[in-house]
Amino acid sequence: MPSKLFNPLKFPGPLTSRGAVLAVLLSSGDQTGAEPLAGRVTLAAIVKILKRKYHWPIEADSFPANAFDGRATWATVYSLPPAVIAAGLEAGGREWLERRTAAKTVPRST
Repeated sequence: MPSKLFNPLKFPGPLTSRGAVLAVLLSSGDQTGAEPLAGRVTLAAIVKILKRKYHWPIEADSFPANAFDGRATWATVYSLPPAVIAAGLEAGGREWLERRTAAKTVPRST
């Protein structure tokens, strides 16, 4: 049986939507407390890219929920296993999070 190649974890640009989602996942924080995602891309699409292009083994847990208007729907919670968070932080994640925080405090020119 061929061995599976190891793909090292990669970090997206710190001020991208991908970076915003990964920062929440690395902090084990609640996505509902995160900044809203701008543009037309969905959270599911960002997670898919983080999994395929950046090699983050993001887990998804879906469950039935009610929409604000009373309709039945599904909700999905995304997370990283604690061991992956620890490995990611050791593999440059702490520095990446610091660069992200610093970059967010710099005023953008218009």
